[in-house]
Amino acid sequence: MDLPPHIVNLDGERSARFVDRLARFESPAFTARRARRSEELGAKNDPIVWASAQGVNVTDVDGNRFVDLTSGFGVASLGHRHPEVVAAIHAQSETLLHALGDLHPSDVKINLLEALCEMVPFDARAVLSLNGSDAVETALKTALIHTQRPGIIAFEGGYHGLALGPLATCGYSAAFRAPFEAHLHDHVQFAPWPTALEELDDLAPAIREAGCVIIEPIQGRGGVRPLVAGGLERLRALCEENGTLLIVDEIFTGLGRCGAMHLSEDHADLICFGKALGGGLPISACVGRADVMSSWGHPDGEAIHTGTFFGHPLASAAALASLAVLRRDGLCERAVALGDLFRRELGQRNVATRGQGLMLGVPLSEPGAALHVSRALLSRGYLALPAGAHADVLQLVPPIVMRDETARAFCDALADVLERA
Repeated sequence: MDLPPHIVNLDGERSARFVDRLARFESPAFTARRARRSEELGAKNDPIVWASAQGVNVTDVDGNRFVDLTSGFGVASLGHRHPEVVAAIHAQSETLLHALGDLHPSDVKINLLEALCEMVPFDARAVLSLNGSDAVETALKTALIHTQRPGIIAFEGGYHGLALGPLATCGYSAAFRAPFEAHLHDHVQFAPWPTALEELDDLAPAIREAGCVIIEPIQGRGGVRPLVAGGLERLRALCEENGTLLIVDEIFTGLGRCGAMHLSEDHADLICFGKALGGGLPISACVGRADVMSSWGHPDGEAIHTGTFFGHPLASAAALASLAVLRRDGLCERAVALGDLFRRELGQRNVATRGQGLMLGVPLSEPGAALHVSRALLSRGYLALPAGAHADVLQLVPPIVMRDETARAFCDALADVLERA
């Protein structure tokens, strides 16, 4: 489904009742955050309550229809409820809902592991898990067990998930780490986000001591900031020279979003995938070079890294269907073409953008500006999110299946909102 927005009433009674219940039962951390946002905006900032979604459209409990420029945090690259993904989930549900993970695995899990390993240009092994943070956790554990060096180099603005292990590498905001500092290890060094290759060369002494470097090819939550051209290649050379592993976090950038199945090419030792992998179901993967993954060996006794729902049959079936659709429908190429259209249309309206494929950012002039812009867009029926630690970038990550006409209509709406701001 790819229909224009249709707003009945953003302050509908059903939404209000749901939000009241949300405030009663949800962790106060989220409710308090919305209250602070409302104060900053000087306007109500209650969430819309999703009732259904299909294609590029989301409908809330009051019947308002939105065009989704978020893809549900990047998950719905194929569009919400892609029929082939839904069919794969339904078919799998009629045969096997759960297996015994790493002890007695399912056939569909093994099929997915094979597909993921064939997706990278090196002899690979993979570990499946539930979300992006899990995949990063796997990568960090693998680096430590392989190199026996605890040091990690991460980057300011980087976002790798909020579980305790990945949180230590989260350079997005020190405020995320501060409450949990007592539980975070102190082996992480944060480097400035590089704007020139020479800045990466300056990291050579630190890389020599570290066990791994972790980086996003384009920082997503950090403000849609692309890595300097040639950056992964230079980092890979520095890491290889020093026996340090390069972890490339493609949880957001991978699987067609930026015009390729991944941007790592042959430069990574470990690649993390997530978000769009399950077509809407929770699943992620860490795919690594076979010689690196072999460091896990064959532990005596119980497995030392596993999870009850890792490689879940339903999610594995959804992931296989998603990968098949991506390839068959040429969605990597479509992401490039649609991204070019967005940049061209917005450029003609004097709106600057940065990014690659369908991971685009609109830099704004002031901290917090993206909060106001996203709220104004919501009132017009468009879902878009702020990015950057100071909410000064509007992030555009629509489903790859969005029609050109829908993209142009959004560009008109955004340009008008910015002009009125």
